[in-house]
Amino acid sequence: MPNLTLYHSPQSRSGLVRWLLEEIGEPYDLHVLNIKKGESRAPAHLAVNPMGKVPAIKHGDVVVTEAAAICCYLADEFPRVGLNMPIGDKRRGPYLQWLFFGPSCIEPAMMDRAFKRAEEAPRSSVGYGDADSVAAVVASALRPGPYLLGDRFTAADIIIGSGLRWGTTWKLLPARPEFAAYLSHLTERPAFKRTEAADAALAAQQSA
Repeated sequence: MPNLTLYHSPQSRSGLVRWLLEEIGEPYDLHVLNIKKGESRAPAHLAVNPMGKVPAIKHGDVVVTEAAAICCYLADEFPRVGLNMPIGDKRRGPYLQWLFFGPSCIEPAMMDRAFKRAEEAPRSSVGYGDADSVAAVVASALRPGPYLLGDRFTAADIIIGSGLRWGTTWKLLPARPEFAAYLSHLTERPAFKRTEAADAALAAQQSA
């Protein structure tokens, strides 16, 4: 029996953690929740994640929530496939920067465009500055390619790539050539394809 469980709902943020688990290759159980039916707000799940959200993981007795934190934790716990940058490696700083840039800058910038305020917040008052700056910073980092840290694919690419894919699909981020090239590398990865196919099937089951 696997010692690792992912609390998951298809076509949600937990998909990126499932992708990372597929990259790692460790066995894991999938605890599927139907968000549309309110299962993530049920007492049993609130005991795992009081925010009533996915993803969450249970690894032995350890419970971790928040997608970037989970990816950081799993990449460090299972370093065999090289999805992390270990302590002592000079690239760990940039790796951590990008790992947390997704939820702290890319996602809030996209949500501001998706759900407009009556008045735009002052640039100095929001942690990401503005959406155009966010897009420009990421595009600049991707220009050497193919990944954020050059030839090394890491958990940070799963976080940033998932955000860019969602944002460009729904036109909440500009369609930059750097983003298109980057996403073409990511979506060809076998672990990504397995995750997409499995989640599409799971989403169809929940909709039936």
